[in-house]
Amino acid sequence: MSPLPQATERLLRHSLVAVWLVTAAVSVWELHGQSRDLLAGLPAAWNTPGVATALILAGAAADAALGVWMAWRPGRVAYAAALLLMAAMTVLATVIQPDLWLHPLGPLTKNLPIAAILWVLLQGTPHAARMSKP
Repeated sequence: MSPLPQATERLLRHSLVAVWLVTAAVSVWELHGQSRDLLAGLPAAWNTPGVATALILAGAAADAALGVWMAWRPGRVAYAAALLLMAAMTVLATVIQPDLWLHPLGPLTKNLPIAAILWVLLQGTPHAARMSKP
């Protein structure tokens, strides 16, 4: 795949940066509301206030880290990490609340085009120059 036009790459990347950073902020903002509600399907041992808070904050930190990483140091490794984290969170959300796939606003369905964008960015970003040994 040939490299993306610079304006296209920026638009796609900044759109994803916004998704990750806003998701991190909203997860913390809704720490005792919607964020906690998403974990309602966890086993009772995992659904204690301390564990739930830790899971939410860890997810928010991962989202924020990816958003900052893609904003300041974009590249193949950042896009691959984002794709893997998004896939892991999608699987986890599917296990905890499979009905989210049927939600009218598509909180999990939206991950499909995000995955496609990440794949396009990953494929359109050239590999780093390889250093040859002397």
